[in-house]
Amino acid sequence: MSDNARLADLMAEKAGLVSAIVARVKTLDEAYAYTLDVCDKKEACQLLPSGCGADLSAGAGALCEAKLGKIIAAPGLSAEASKAFGDACAERGVTFITKGMRSHLAGIDIGFTVAQAAIAETGTCVLDSKSEELRLATMICEVHICVVPVSAIRETSFDVESLLRALCKDAPGYVAFITGASRTADIERVLAIGVHGPLEMHILLLED
Repeated sequence: MSDNARLADLMAEKAGLVSAIVARVKTLDEAYAYTLDVCDKKEACQLLPSGCGADLSAGAGALCEAKLGKIIAAPGLSAEASKAFGDACAERGVTFITKGMRSHLAGIDIGFTVAQAAIAETGTCVLDSKSEELRLATMICEVHICVVPVSAIRETSFDVESLLRALCKDAPGYVAFITGASRTADIERVLAIGVHGPLEMHILLLED
């Protein structure tokens, strides 16, 4: 077994332990199709404005139940990749955006990213997140789908040191380490998923 294959297997194993869903794809087109399949199966984001538990008028109550059309946000892709993904989304009737995340703070269905590296021993995706658009896309989505090129997987956090130095060379640097879906146990030590970020994390291991 090659070292890349070994690290990919380890990444899949460790990511699974933190409830990430791991799949393997051969091309970015396969990654786009996978993402759209996930989008098709989920309910559209609900607005959930404050006050919905009160005794409301019919109009206000309808607003509480309102759902936006499905949205996939994929900031940071190349122009060519954005066009290919956008065309695929249009065929399925899904809105595709690459910017303007602050206009969608009620939530987007899927945030799609490509990692600069991954750490196999913890199942962690490493993302250069200098862009506010990318940071927001990964935090206000219900599902985060991250493509990880197999050649970019490293065994330990020490093995990404040189990459981190390069990414943070020009201040301000912002590198995100993302391990599984958002979770917290702040309240009475009860585990809650999706409170501070995505409900689901999917990792697509890209053969490259």
